Order: sequence, then structure tokens, then C-alpha cells
Amino acid sequence: MRKYVSILILLAGLFHESYAQGAGESIVKNAGKETQTTQQKPNILFILVDDWGWTDLSSAGSKYYETPNIDRLAGQGMRFSQAYSVGPNCAPSRASLMTGKYTPRHGIYTVGTSERGETTDRKLIPVENKTVLASSFVTIAEELKNAGYSTGLIGKWQLGGKNQKADAHSQGFDHVTGGTPGTSSYFYPYNKQGKESPHEGITSGNEGEYLTDRLTDEAVKFLDSNKEKPFFLYLSYFAVHTPIEAKADIISKYKTKKGDASHNNPTYAAMIQSADEGIGRVLKQLETLNLDKNTLVVFFSDNGGMGAVTKQYPLRGSKGMLYEGGVRVPLIVKWPGKTKPGSVIDTPVIGIDFYPTFLEIAGIEKPLNEKVDGQSLVPLLIQKHAKQRDIFWHFPAYLEAYKGDKTNKDAFRTRPTSTIRSGDFKLHEFYEDGRVEMYNIREDIGETKDISKSNPAKAKELKDKLDAWKTETNAPVPSKLNPEFSAAAGK
Repeated sequence: MRKYVSILILLAGLFHESYAQGAGESIVKNAGKETQTTQQKPNILFILVDDWGWTDLSSAGSKYYETPNIDRLAGQGMRFSQAYSVGPNCAPSRASLMTGKYTPRHGIYTVGTSERGETTDRKLIPVENKTVLASSFVTIAEELKNAGYSTGLIGKWQLGGKNQKADAHSQGFDHVTGGTPGTSSYFYPYNKQGKESPHEGITSGNEGEYLTDRLTDEAVKFLDSNKEKPFFLYLSYFAVHTPIEAKADIISKYKTKKGDASHNNPTYAAMIQSADEGIGRVLKQLETLNLDKNTLVVFFSDNGGMGAVTKQYPLRGSKGMLYEGGVRVPLIVKWPGKTKPGSVIDTPVIGIDFYPTFLEIAGIEKPLNEKVDGQSLVPLLIQKHAKQRDIFWHFPAYLEAYKGDKTNKDAFRTRPTSTIRSGDFKLHEFYEDGRVEMYNIREDIGETKDISKSNPAKAKELKDKLDAWKTETNAPVPSKLNPEFSAAAGK
């Protein structure tokens, strides 16, 4: 009996020691004080910038733009060299981010109407565009909210109807500051007409207050208020979208700095600096609150840079195009303890991949939405093999050329087009005349040499894959001729 009692005492001691160690793991020291806290699911900070081009970072090679805080994030995390937005402009990219689905699934292909530009220049009648993300779609915010996360949107939304703010709330965001599709001014009250601020949660401000700074302030407040439970913060800066406006003192700095053929706009450079400073402040607050070790941080752009103010050499094209300059974007992910600091991944990834990635990181095994088009990035983030797949774009609309963009000679940035990236190859199908272009992206990143005719077997392979994808997603293809089209005007 004494033997059994000794064993029980030993087991009890081991259990107590194990429990104490487990409890000790949940002790967090803060300002010299020990407070008890429970282990939490990883927080998610998703920083989305607007119209920020692939080369618009000093870590991406720019000698003109200065982005020390984002560069530091890249040094702490993983940089994706071949990351893509789902759309070449704002609305389709954001709708796919929120749903994890390609554009034919939700019907948002562009901003506003699909009948952009002069009607006499449009050979086809484009597919009708939706401008509101239907409430039937389950967003990543709704998934995370359902899993116990606090959810916040600070900045741009652009997926709602007349009441954008209410739509953002109904799509899963508990806290909304901003919630508008854009801003007419970057200076308080953020309205060119001199009226009150159009942005939810911003009812007061100081003269000269800069919108990027204000959104950063609001993000810091959100972190302070939600540090006790898991959170998903969608920090959706309006920068560096038009209007191109920045603080005078920073503009002056770049006026004295030498640019190059691609990067030389002092005001745009100043906008980039303010956004970088804001991101630095938010990341610093994570550290101050001892949240940085348990927070996944993502830096991503909704599409390529605006061709009238910045160039993405050696990439071809800019925002609004399905060439690399319009859809290849910067992506940095920091997942403490998981991503290898300073690592670079060359595997092509796309915006629909965030949805399944966040679900997996949050440990959501039974999501509200089980059918997504994206592929989780977790294997790549932890340096394991990821399944290879093709990625697609579908833009059955028109998008007129930018005034001032001398690199584009066409009346449109994009005519109705579908595109596939398969391995090293990328094929564009143009619906006005049925022609295709194909490029080897690894050998010809600038898409300068069309090899569709010199390699017809590969072109057919990609075209067949693209057709199969369009059938699978029920992608609408414009085919009806526009009776107002003028062949002379369309040249």
C-alpha cells in the first residue's frame, strides 16, 4: 500500500510541475508587472495599400522612394517576388480578397461601369459590371468574427452600395473607420467641397491633418482597445491612390533628390514616405503592447502602380492592365517563429490565397464558406513544398488610358481580356479580334517577345486550360458587336 501511495504522490507532483510550467508559459511581463493571460490564436494585421507598384519600395530597388519601415518588415519576414492581385484595379481585387474567389464568381470586374472610354472606340459591348459585393458572400472578416476575433476595417472599403459604411459592418467588421470607396482630399476635412469628413468615425480633426496619419492613429487606437483577444485588423490605406497629395515639407525633400526615368515624382514619393512612417508606427505599437510575437503581419497592394506617376520597369504596363506591371505587386508576410527572416519566395501567388491562409492560421477547421479558389500560403510560409497550380484573370470590360501616361499608345489600358499564368508561361486572350499573346515570364519578365506563334503547342495548351477555367467558373465573355463602334476611331 505504501508503494502505491508513493507512486500516487509522485504522479501528483509531476502533474503539478507540468501544470505550473504550462501556466508559466502564459505569464506575460509588461512594464515590470506580471499578469496572467491565456494563450491566444494569432492576431492578423493585414495592411493593404492602394495602387502601390511592384518596384515602389527601396527594398525592391528604388533609389528614389524611401521605405525603411517596410524594408525592415521584409528583413524580419518573407518577401514574395511573384505575388499578384486578382484584378488590375481596386474593386475586383478587393472583392476577391474578401471572398477568396475569382472575379467571375462575384461579378465585380472593374470600378463603376464596364463601358469606360469613348463608345466609338469599343468594338464589343462589355459584360455588365457589379459594383456591390452581394451579402450572400461570406467574407474573411465574417469567418474570423465567427471564430471569436475582433474585426476592424480602417480605411478604404469600396465594395458597398449607397451606404458603404453599413455594408462594411454587415460583411463582418465590428469596427469601421473610413469605410468609403475613396477620398477627394488627403487633408482634413478630406473633402474638396469643404464639407464635413465623408469617413465614418472621423467627425473632427485639425487643420492640415493628413489622412494617412489619421488612419494610422486610428489603427493604434484599435490595437490598444483590442489587445486582450484575437483581432483581425484590415488596415486599408487610401495611399497612394489619387489625388496625388502629400505634406509640403516631405515634398520639398524629394524635390532636391535626383530621380530616374521610372521614379521621379516628389509628391508621390512623399505619399509613400508618409505611408511607410505610418506602417512603422503601427508595427512599433504591436511591440509596445507585446503583441508582435503573436501577430501575423501582411503587406500587400491591391494592384500595380498608376502609370502616369510611377513606372514599374522592367515590367510592362501599369494599373488597369493584365501585363505584369498592372497585376504583379509587393507582398511581405511576417509570421513570427514561422517565416524565415529575410527570405524570398519565387512561387507565384495571388490575392485569393489570403482567405484560406487566414483560415488555417486561425485554426478554423469548419469555415462558413468551404468553397474558395485560393490556395493556403502556409506551406510556403513554413518553407515546405506547395502544390503547383495555374492562376487566372478575367476582365470582360474596358478601361480607358490614363491621361499623361505616354507609355501607352492605345485608347484603353485594357480591352476585354482573359489571362492565364501557367508555370513560366503567361497567355493573354483578346476578345475583340480573338488573338493571343504568350510570354515566357522567367526569361522575358517585360513581356516583350510574343512566342505564341513560335511555340504553338504551348500556346494551345494554355488556351485550352484557360477555356476550361472559364467554363468551370461560368465566366461571361463579351461577343456582341457595338453598333456605335467606329473602326477609324478604334485604331
